[in-house]
Amino acid sequence: MAAAAVGASFNHVARESSDVDRLAHFYQEIFGFERIESPKFEFKVIWLRQSPSFCLHLIERDPTTKLPEAPWSAASDAVADPNKLFRGHHLCFTVSNFDHFVTTIKAKGIQTHERTQPNGKTKQVFFFDPDGNGLEVASSE
Repeated sequence: MAAAAVGASFNHVARESSDVDRLAHFYQEIFGFERIESPKFEFKVIWLRQSPSFCLHLIERDPTTKLPEAPWSAASDAVADPNKLFRGHHLCFTVSNFDHFVTTIKAKGIQTHERTQPNGKTKQVFFFDPDGNGLEVASSE
């Protein structure tokens, strides 16, 4: 069966936030994203790029929508528990300085959960950004 989309490639991930400046600062400080030119909408947006092929679009939250502001606010009994995050929605980045990265984010007071994949080689750390979006960082083997 032929795919409906021909020549498809990944473009970006969008995150809605009530404080796009705070979220942009987090991704710039933790992952080294650079701020790039973004369109001038009637609401605030910040576009970030980490590499030529990975962009993150931060979009000012529309207070009139009924969408949850952050993943753990979607349900009244939801919790921000990085121990459960490996089975939940998250973005993953690979780094070459895994141990130093984990030490650095812990020093910033970020709650983490570390584990190793069943292959015994790939180390993982799970945590949340300031808006509650799940993140994983994996070691490069």
